[in-house]
Amino acid sequence: MAHCGSSEPKPQAPPQGSVDQSMKPVLFEIFGEIWTVQSRLGQGVSASVYRVSSGRATTAAVKEYQVDTQGGDYGYHKERSVLEDIQGHKNIVTLYGVFTNSCMGVSTRCLLLELLDVSVSELLVRGSSGTQGGRPQQGHSMWLVQHCARDILEALAFLHKEGYVHADLKPRNILWNADDECFKLIDFGLSFKEGNQDVKYIQTDGYRAPEAEIQNSLAQAGVELEGDSGCTAAVDLWSLGIILLEMFSGMKLKDTVRSQEWKDNSAAIVDHIFASNSLACPAIPVYHLRDLIKSMLLIDPKQRCTAETALLSPFFSIPFAPHIEDLVLLPSPVLRLLNLIDDSHLHNEDEYEDILEDMKEECQKYGSVVSLLIPKENPGKGQVFVEYANSSDSQEAQRLLTGRTFDGKFVVATFYPLSAYKRGYLYQTVQ
Repeated sequence: MAHCGSSEPKPQAPPQGSVDQSMKPVLFEIFGEIWTVQSRLGQGVSASVYRVSSGRATTAAVKEYQVDTQGGDYGYHKERSVLEDIQGHKNIVTLYGVFTNSCMGVSTRCLLLELLDVSVSELLVRGSSGTQGGRPQQGHSMWLVQHCARDILEALAFLHKEGYVHADLKPRNILWNADDECFKLIDFGLSFKEGNQDVKYIQTDGYRAPEAEIQNSLAQAGVELEGDSGCTAAVDLWSLGIILLEMFSGMKLKDTVRSQEWKDNSAAIVDHIFASNSLACPAIPVYHLRDLIKSMLLIDPKQRCTAETALLSPFFSIPFAPHIEDLVLLPSPVLRLLNLIDDSHLHNEDEYEDILEDMKEECQKYGSVVSLLIPKENPGKGQVFVEYANSSDSQEAQRLLTGRTFDGKFVVATFYPLSAYKRGYLYQTVQ
């Protein structure tokens, strides 16, 4: 059961970009335990998603489906069945369980899901608003694009091998997991088994493959699909190609992909975007990424690369270091503090030990500290690396420490990849 807010439903729609908070549940009772609703993460036509907590160290997401007036709770049953069938892959959101929520005499179906962090949609907004070398920043670093591409291709390779088509791949459905340090695929409400498409309208405008555009138009005209004439896994590769192009360019391409110029010669437009992008990165990796994206955006779905063949691209054999902007955007359990310690303090053993103790005491105010490291030599000389027990603690610390002054200096707090920290790999980030 759940306790609901007391505000009455409002007749008018909420302003664009806001979420109507009326009748938001306050508590969920899940498997005999009370979970508190901390915030509403999103709201769609058929469901709302909430961040819930049963205590400081236990958080999750609840996806609550709207009451189906037609009966059958189709959306809930579809997503539940797909998720239960594909569990266990590191790049697909984890389903913890399902439950029924009763509020004011109305029962709704709910999924209890792994709580994830920032979405690629949010990264695109933040990535297009920064600066690089005094110029407006265009797109994300090659490290971030490569990381996202590899993770989602791994998810798609698994999904397609299991016979499923995601059918709604878009930036909002790709989320970062701070503790696992990877991107994960969410929202399987439009997914279907290839050869048995039971969804008439698939994909989102701007990320919809040409064959899906045709099929959606036919469905709207009342033309029924026959046999295995539905869309294939190739529609997911098209969507990913557009997403990667947006990440690289820093531009939303919805109007571009709907233009006649795109339909006439999309390859030339991709070439132009790569030629005009001002990112300072080596030429060869850029060409590899360009060719990978073009192989995903072929008009004929039968000629498009598969997820498995895409993973063999030479683009993935090149090691990249993250930009400092990446380490601000992507949370991890490890915090890196800059602009704190002078070289003179590093070589006086007594001062060094005092600094270690002071930093550990300060950082423990924000969460459980697992380890703390201050290298005396490069790489990482004079930087403070703080490993927290979880990413929630590190995010709280990052929020509260950024802009603080220590010994007259302003603290710069970024995240740092846990896997690199555990290996002792303290690379210099690209500025």
